[in-house]
Amino acid sequence: MAKNLTSRVEDYSKWYNELVVQAGLAENSAVRGCMVIKPYGYAIWENMQAQLDKMFKETGHQNAYFPLFVPKSLFEAEEKNAEGFAKECAVVTHYRLQNDPDNKGKLRVDPEAKLEEELVVRPTSEAIIWNTYKGWIQSYRDLPILINQWANVVRWEMRTRLFLRTAEFLWQEGHTAHATKEEAIKEAELMNDVYAEFAETYMAIPVIRGIKTESERFAGAVETYCIEALMQDGKALQAGTSHFLGQNFANAFDVKFTNKEGKLDYVWATSWGVSTRLMGALIMTHSDDNGLVIPPLLAPTQVVIVPIYRNEDQLNQISEKVNEILRSFKKLGIRAKFDNNDMLRPGAKFAQYELQGVPLRIAIGPKDMENGTVELARRDTLTKEFLSMDKLDEVVPDLLKQIQVNLYTMALEFRNNHTTEVDDFETFKDVLENKTGFISAHWDGTAETEQKIKELTKATIRCIPLNAEKEEGTCVYSGKPSARRVLFAKAY
Repeated sequence: MAKNLTSRVEDYSKWYNELVVQAGLAENSAVRGCMVIKPYGYAIWENMQAQLDKMFKETGHQNAYFPLFVPKSLFEAEEKNAEGFAKECAVVTHYRLQNDPDNKGKLRVDPEAKLEEELVVRPTSEAIIWNTYKGWIQSYRDLPILINQWANVVRWEMRTRLFLRTAEFLWQEGHTAHATKEEAIKEAELMNDVYAEFAETYMAIPVIRGIKTESERFAGAVETYCIEALMQDGKALQAGTSHFLGQNFANAFDVKFTNKEGKLDYVWATSWGVSTRLMGALIMTHSDDNGLVIPPLLAPTQVVIVPIYRNEDQLNQISEKVNEILRSFKKLGIRAKFDNNDMLRPGAKFAQYELQGVPLRIAIGPKDMENGTVELARRDTLTKEFLSMDKLDEVVPDLLKQIQVNLYTMALEFRNNHTTEVDDFETFKDVLENKTGFISAHWDGTAETEQKIKELTKATIRCIPLNAEKEEGTCVYSGKPSARRVLFAKAY
């Protein structure tokens, strides 16, 4: 166990917070509710970003950038969207500071520098983007528009936690415009599938594809598709959302186009996004009391090589061999690091790389040089083996693949073991408090029942699974007829 790292069983929340800081991922900043993402944490985010960006471009999307500030009148244009985010908005009212005559050396807002119109710091960009699209779209020939932007947003959260919920966070947001309803729905479904593929293939996190209930939809959406994941403490985490916006934003901003029949029609829209919240999902799905466990496909360093030596001659001999190994790894596309820093002992380095979740660790000492072997340690299983140096090129790539698959398999097994079908409310409450995890239960489809269950248990409907078969039953709370089961859970 890492020094001073609280056990997950003892206090999962404390364990998480300590791990984020001790592993050098992020820390709280001087700005309330905002974080500093440190180089190691940002390197993981960059790997996520690079892969997602590739997947977006492979599906025909282009990157663009839109302003951070949204005029209040534009923000208000789509009523449901404005109401949904109003309580989380930061608002700019003035544009200048001046010396405070009553408090020497201090500054105050210049009362003469009040903006003619207040500016909302974007909590999401639909308003400014759809106001822009109005000038881009006249005919069906201008469609579809498939745009993504990588940006930061501000949502003035009162209770924050590093990566999971911060006042400012990094994300991507896709905003697309289409000529038909069918095309827009297909786009929203496609991007939800892209998120699911990324989560499962690269993050090694099994997810449930589903749609949100009306009360849980994105503000201004006709339908919200989502992927839901289960963390090790039995709480759910919404890992990504994709929204079919219908013609709501086109109506709000008067974005019309001439269709193939020569008639004017409103444009159909989608938006979709994931954020640095994925970092929290990665940490909480795989990590343990020794620290981070990072899937090889996203690890900044996939293999670290630590030399064990007593004098400079031994280090030089080891370094010569390690440089050969590094050149070979580079050709294989393996991200490897040689830690020849003499400020830390090998044991301290081993603990550091365990804490930081490096998938494979190789140790080489004088005896290894004589025998032509290395000690190879896996982070996921914490097992070690001795291996011939000549077999590294063959074994290491295969081991990295094995680790990736093993992490997904363990997470899937955990989710399966913590998904429970429940048919009465007493069992529902018992499972929620003691076993935790996803609860598959019937719901009568009413917002009233959904809200009552939330008030009584703090559990929400995470999604209506897309692959759920119709199954006649009775609501777990009201006893009224129900056509299918939905997934409940406590959530982040």
